[in-house]
Amino acid sequence: MTHPSPAPQLEHRTIGRTGRRLSVIGLGTWQLGADWGAVNHDEALAVLRAAHNAGITFFDTADVYGDGRSERLIGQYLQEVGTDEADGIQVATKMGRRAVQTPEEFTLDNFRRWNDRSRSNLGVETLDLVQLHCPPTAVFSSDAVYDALDTLVDEKRIAAYGVSVETCEEALTAIARPNVASVQIILNVFRRKPLERVLPAAAAAGVGIIARVPLASGLLSGRYRRDTVFGADDHRTYNRHGESFDVGETFSGVDYETGLQAAVEFAELTPQASTPAQNALRWVIQQPGVTTVIPGARTPGQARSNAASAHLPALPDATLLALEGLYDRRLRAQIHPRW
Repeated sequence: MTHPSPAPQLEHRTIGRTGRRLSVIGLGTWQLGADWGAVNHDEALAVLRAAHNAGITFFDTADVYGDGRSERLIGQYLQEVGTDEADGIQVATKMGRRAVQTPEEFTLDNFRRWNDRSRSNLGVETLDLVQLHCPPTAVFSSDAVYDALDTLVDEKRIAAYGVSVETCEEALTAIARPNVASVQIILNVFRRKPLERVLPAAAAAGVGIIARVPLASGLLSGRYRRDTVFGADDHRTYNRHGESFDVGETFSGVDYETGLQAAVEFAELTPQASTPAQNALRWVIQQPGVTTVIPGARTPGQARSNAASAHLPALPDATLLALEGLYDRRLRAQIHPRW
């Protein structure tokens, strides 16, 4: 199979502490593993192919997505494109959510075992970036945890490490550690709190910011209605009230009815030349301190559309002010105190 070269014009940004360059639009691959409805094998590879050909060179996954399915799909794609092209792709995975969620589980022996599984799934000797996957809050303050992560770097199991967090305080705790390369955090028009302290602190420290859930689980696409039905295996059904994991991961913690109303207002602010989803991604990547944003995609068309948002002009100041007002009126009281 012939693969066009990735589009060279997609902007890349550098994580200061590592020198690694990531495409400003990445691809989140939770949906290729599980929890967003079924995506079959060929469709998943088609999404990876479309994203890469559109210039995306950063894939984000986790060992728990489909119990490794997402990692294995990315590993197959890396083999498909061959060594030269695969060398240009940065893959970040995560670890820790397959274990009991107690601080005692976050040990060097467990890290080695989890890393061995991810390296096997991805078919690589050294993992580009490994992130602690929203562990218990106490883990972020543990000297032993960071010592263990440093050991994995010394052993060349991983090239760099970061954290994925639920709260701004967890992010700030991790940024203070000298070898943390990146912080992955929920950031979108409906989740603005990281703008206040987290992004400035990360920029000052040379820590990359990987913005996740940029479309508020699809709310910001403007495609959902009160009668929209999500599958039983979709977290937007089974975790709407935080039944399985932090409710902030589903619709960014916004209750569905409020989110629908806010999404209508958001769509009205969308320039005609772009979709609401592209406008939402454009907002994220123009926030100072953001390294990359990782929207998911279930189809090749969605992956291409996401990549195209990097080429849109910056949102004007009037739009930014209007979006801030939307947050203050409809969402701040519900969202700001929690995360």
